[in-house]
Amino acid sequence: MSEPSVAFVATDSKPAQDALASLRKRYGQVSPEDADIIVALGGDGYMLETLHTFLQLSKPVFGMHRGSVGFLMNDYEENDLPARLAKADSVQLNPLKMTTVDSDGNESKALAINEVSMLRESRQAAKLRVSVNGRCRMEELVCDGALVCTPAGSTAYNLSIHGPVLPLGANLLAVTPISAFRPRRWRGAIIPDNAIIKFEILDSDKRPVSAVADRAEVRHVTEVTVVEDRSMSITLLFDPEHNLEERILAEQFAP
Repeated sequence: MSEPSVAFVATDSKPAQDALASLRKRYGQVSPEDADIIVALGGDGYMLETLHTFLQLSKPVFGMHRGSVGFLMNDYEENDLPARLAKADSVQLNPLKMTTVDSDGNESKALAINEVSMLRESRQAAKLRVSVNGRCRMEELVCDGALVCTPAGSTAYNLSIHGPVLPLGANLLAVTPISAFRPRRWRGAIIPDNAIIKFEILDSDKRPVSAVADRAEVRHVTEVTVVEDRSMSITLLFDPEHNLEERILAEQFAP
């Protein structure tokens, strides 16, 4: 069986650029459009950037850690890369689709692989009304913000605000408040991944809110709707001994 053609891409840091030059010299290089597999060199932030950049190509992506945070990355090792790629486990992910309406009535759409988050823009707390599948579930959430995350994103921002870690394949999304003030004891919800989640920004003129889908931000939103986009599929590749499902499981037992 012939070796897969590989496109190497890297963030701007010196370790990543050095690795890029070495791997290209050793294994050659094709364009991402012509590649069987894209190998991304950097950290988790660069992995998300790579997934967004090449989303329309539907090519599997294998990350190697040459950055700071490397939860979505494999260990960096130059030797026997074709054999690693051939043995890699694949994980299929569907992004979230965020649809926003801003204070001028403009509608925007963006995709998120990790999470969609809403954050207050001023010194005053945000006030959000939360609905699921057209039914109001929380009339007023007073908070710094809230987010909706995928299982892959549940160990990122969501975990830092004490949201639940979701196993891959659980067919669930997490809705997590950010510094909830009222109701103070609400810690969020776990809902089916086919749900339609809608946030209405209450008193948005006085309490402005921005919405962020990974790297795309919309300011002064009045309404945010989040659904899983099942028309889009992302394939990540991981070494069998350290795959993403195992990392997510291990994170739940981390001290």
